[in-house]
Amino acid sequence: MSAPTSPSTGNPTAAQAPSESVLRALPKVSLHDHLDGAVRPQTIIDLSQAVGLELPTTDAGELGAWFLGQSTTGSLVDYLRSFDITTAVMRDAAGLERVAREYVVDVAADGVVYGEVRWAPEQSATAELSLDDAVEAVLAGLEAGAAEVRAAGGSTRVTLLVCAMRQNDRSEEIAELALRHRDRGVVGFDIAGPEKGFPPSAHRAAFERVAAAHLPITVHAGEADDLPSIASALLDGRALRLGHGTRLALDITEADGRPVLGPLATWVRDRGIALELSPTSNLHTGAFAHWGDHMTEHPFDLLYRSGMAVTVNTDNRLMSATTLTADLTALVEAFGYGLAEVEEFQLNAARCTFLPAPERADLAETIRAGFDDARARASASDG
Repeated sequence: MSAPTSPSTGNPTAAQAPSESVLRALPKVSLHDHLDGAVRPQTIIDLSQAVGLELPTTDAGELGAWFLGQSTTGSLVDYLRSFDITTAVMRDAAGLERVAREYVVDVAADGVVYGEVRWAPEQSATAELSLDDAVEAVLAGLEAGAAEVRAAGGSTRVTLLVCAMRQNDRSEEIAELALRHRDRGVVGFDIAGPEKGFPPSAHRAAFERVAAAHLPITVHAGEADDLPSIASALLDGRALRLGHGTRLALDITEADGRPVLGPLATWVRDRGIALELSPTSNLHTGAFAHWGDHMTEHPFDLLYRSGMAVTVNTDNRLMSATTLTADLTALVEAFGYGLAEVEEFQLNAARCTFLPAPERADLAETIRAGFDDARARASASDG
């Protein structure tokens, strides 16, 4: 594959590929990560004892490897089955608060300065734990995690995206739940779960309720289904971002090495609608099987060269055994990106967060300052 080019300059990148350690130290923004896909293996083991859940193994290392093995079949449906275990241990307030607190600590260690983690409360609510109580427990955990990071001398912030499960019929109820907690840390709404056969149009009433209240929306689309699913996310779902959006590349061809966009891809590009791409997860779920089964065949670079607002995410840190640093490293190795491209991906993410505009601007400045420091250190070491 030819060297990647910047849509703004059209010139091949000449920057030296940053190392994994450099990437880990850089400030990063996470837009697409599932709380129940990021539970520590030891936490699953500890919490399973209280609910009497039998696990494949009670060794944390082996359990992590088991999840990865379950998640690399190339099928989103198979991938989602492993969530039966994590959701089973996230059904009381103490467990939810612990998982959320540990999540913030873990992403902070990976250099994430701001994140929007998503989670489906309907999978945690029980007769003893209401939907509202479940949300309050997660929000308390996110705040506790941020405080723990500050106490250790760091700084990060994680807000919450509330998901409705697209295969269920509770989306209007979950939409109202999200709106009730919008001033307490909930910044957006989504639908999650199996994409094919459960289009966004089936949840249009929920999306309209959320949009009418001016709460931002992101919709899983283009991961396990094709262009009609993406179109429905935009038209029926009022999506400001696309969860994955990988298969938008089906609306792009190449002529003389230059991308040629169809009408749907043009619409997404021209309106700056962010693609929440998750390279490792996309590989594991077969999201880009149309193009191949190696990272070098991911349409990420095609989407980038087409001028899309591409962002890099993990999706499920546990299931795919990944981090944001690892996903960025995989892209750097696959496409030869340098610091300039990695910075652009982070600035895209900062611009497309669901924060108020002044806070997005401050976040972008944090990103720029961190990358400037990295370039200065690299220049000093070269000298």
